[in-house]
Amino acid sequence: MAKAVKKQALGRGLSALLKDPENDIQSAKDKNADKVIGNIVELDLDSIEMNPFQPRTNFNEETLRELASSIKELGVIQPITVRKLGFEDYQLVSGERRFRASKLIGLKTIPAYIRIANDQESLEMALVENIQRQDLDPIEIALSYQRLIDEIQLTQEQMSERVGKKRSTIANYLRLLKLDPIIQTGMRDGFLSMGHGRAIINIEDQNVQLDIYETILSEKLSVRDTETLVRNYNTTKEVKVPAKKETEELPKYVKKGISSFSEYFGHKIDVKVSNNGKGKITIPFHSEEDFNRIKKLVEGGK
Repeated sequence: MAKAVKKQALGRGLSALLKDPENDIQSAKDKNADKVIGNIVELDLDSIEMNPFQPRTNFNEETLRELASSIKELGVIQPITVRKLGFEDYQLVSGERRFRASKLIGLKTIPAYIRIANDQESLEMALVENIQRQDLDPIEIALSYQRLIDEIQLTQEQMSERVGKKRSTIANYLRLLKLDPIIQTGMRDGFLSMGHGRAIINIEDQNVQLDIYETILSEKLSVRDTETLVRNYNTTKEVKVPAKKETEELPKYVKKGISSFSEYFGHKIDVKVSNNGKGKITIPFHSEEDFNRIKKLVEGGK
């Protein structure tokens, strides 16, 4: 507890230093720059502007409110990162969800790391930080990679080193941008997975891509079904729903239990049973918060 108080006091002291117009810090060589850069500083939220280079455009309102509620109870655990533009003037580099959630509950200040960076460095930092997030949709990631190519002039090999991803992984994401924009929107909205997109991209004609997209939605095709449909199209030039295997009858004890499982976990539970009596229970989840909720149920509320 003492360490936390000391840390907060340090942040307030650095905030006061930054509000001294006679010793304004504009570069890493300026007096007292070493005391600010790399340390956590409490900054006024009103002194921070949004990042025009932010590659992310979709923010789920429900999860944003959940984050705001968490911040209200526990505070901002992970500081945001900003770059200094001028005297008491900053621009967000990373942490936009924390920034938005803090504003949502009326906070006046937020803990932040201060960087001295030019526009190109700021864009690169924002893009790389964004790519490394776990909750981005495939198209957001693909667009971030494309911007690193177009605006920072990075090769796929250089990107591989910067973001710690295989070059083949980066190439697979970039290929998604060849999909029809309607399909890209469907992926961003969660109607299709990246696996569906990777299957559809093997069709060059975007009109056919759209036909396959509509078939996937109407028939609720799995990734494997979609791959089969695409292979069949490349042979026959017809978009035909692959014949589905007849589903095996579930044992009575499973049928009885499914509704209880579904009610307990708050989702429709899928159960598959093989001929030898062994089976698999699949529990879907829709977000990190939903996953944690289910985890608590499995652990017995611990």
